[in-house]
Amino acid sequence: QVQLVESGGGLVQAGGSLRLSCAASGRTSSTFLMAWFRQAPGKEREFVASIRRTTANTYYADFVKGRFTIFRDNAKNTVDLQMNSLNPEDTANYYCAHRSRPILGLHTGERDYDSWGQGTEVTISS
Repeated sequence: QVQLVESGGGLVQAGGSLRLSCAASGRTSSTFLMAWFRQAPGKEREFVASIRRTTANTYYADFVKGRFTIFRDNAKNTVDLQMNSLNPEDTANYYCAHRSRPILGLHTGERDYDSWGQGTEVTISS
């Protein structure tokens, strides 16, 4: 089992930046994939970005390409999400997710992940 704790959320003006961090503990050696999801009020949780533990290959949702960057530090067992050019539509709770088993193809569904953090709130003012 892996435990995840997010941090770094807050209130930022449109056009600003935030960096979220996810700290993993427990059986982190079993990690295959880490990801960030978000859930805006009244909406379903949606995939934002992912990164493979070994190869550092990344994958992004179209709506964040060029604005968000996902990083990982295996020595520290952290995964960060650098968010730039934020707009009010980015307002949401952001969740860190973990997958232990290898997967081929798309991995953007909630069911593709086996551990979740509690989330960190991000609010973008206009």
